Amino acid sequence: MTRAVTFINARLIDPVSLTDTFGSLTIEGGTISRINGLTKGAVIDCQKACLAPGVVDLGVHICEPGERHKESFRSASLAAASGGITSMITFPNTLPVIDNPELLDFFINRSKESSKVKILPTAAITKNCDGKELSELGFLRDRGAVAFTNGLQGIQDSKILLRALSYAASLDLPYIGHCQDYFLSRGSSATSGPFATRMGLPAEAIESEKICLDRDVALAKISDVHYHASQITSAMSLEAIKSHKSKRKNVTAGTSIHHLIFDELDIENYRTFFKLDPPLRSRHDKQMLLQGINDESIDTISSFHLPQDEESKRLPYELAATGAIGLQTLLPAGLKLVKEGYLDLPKLFAKISLNPSKLVKSKSGNLSEGCPADLVIFDPDIPFVVDRFSLLSKAKNTPFDGHKLYGKVMRTLVDGYEVYNCGD
Repeated sequence: MTRAVTFINARLIDPVSLTDTFGSLTIEGGTISRINGLTKGAVIDCQKACLAPGVVDLGVHICEPGERHKESFRSASLAAASGGITSMITFPNTLPVIDNPELLDFFINRSKESSKVKILPTAAITKNCDGKELSELGFLRDRGAVAFTNGLQGIQDSKILLRALSYAASLDLPYIGHCQDYFLSRGSSATSGPFATRMGLPAEAIESEKICLDRDVALAKISDVHYHASQITSAMSLEAIKSHKSKRKNVTAGTSIHHLIFDELDIENYRTFFKLDPPLRSRHDKQMLLQGINDESIDTISSFHLPQDEESKRLPYELAATGAIGLQTLLPAGLKLVKEGYLDLPKLFAKISLNPSKLVKSKSGNLSEGCPADLVIFDPDIPFVVDRFSLLSKAKNTPFDGHKLYGKVMRTLVDGYEVYNCGD
């Protein structure tokens, strides 16, 4: 809908002002034109449902090109829209890796043809994400890359990483880093400790994350790049990121919704849907993260949607592929945290919408006049049990299967166009 539409009787969730108030909102020409003013155009009664900026999910893996049987633009965007996501910040780990302008052009054109929601693509900072040779960063920026990353692979060579960060800084784009020491984490599938020993699983020391984080931030300081640690998952790293952020403004950090809900005990029956990268941490680490999300230590919460087919998950735990889908469960799982008192709704949307938008300089993520009408209308109190076979992603590897979550998305709008309606 590009005509004027006014949503009335809505519970407006504004992550900029951190307010939760009843009122009205008018959209016109694809943008928000008025808040709490006179109605204009068609009127839609939200019946006290929440109206918030659409979710901006960071680190989404869409398997085009190369593995469309796992996920396509169409299936991912259908899942995203039904989950209240209006923008996906995608990672470049496709087959082949998006490390040159021609592949990025293909990726963007395919997204325009097939996606209902906005695609904000990152590009590989090194060729094939192998950490050995820099990609054509200037051309990638010019063709539409919103950030650089090496995906779920750290760069082992510090000299190459410093060159890459300096180049990214000169292009005024952020670097999204995966904090995991290659040698400490190689071949591991659990977190070191008594539980992993009892399970007989190859494990990585919790220090793996902090060692990589400290090195990356030190190199980011030299290069003066905006550094975003994509997933902080341990209490040790949380304390480290607090220290780093107190000294530098252009350091931010995120975490995975799965690491806020689950811990290592969930893999007790060798359930491979819980095999993630980084691996699930101890219950203590999870509790420390939950305490940290209510302040400014953690800026973003994301799904890190990583589809895997049944064949790659139905293997012995050590051999199974890592990752989980999350486009339709990110918002409901976040609402579970609200129900449990760890966050309020405006702070939740700051971390799942506003802050990811700010990271990549998108104008989405808030309810200010003149901003894109990327919106979600939802009821946060409706409970449901997740059935993985009812999810719209092609892959079904969710650890939330059978879990009770909250929240029903009623409508999702992108640039004022309705891309999802629960009544359809």
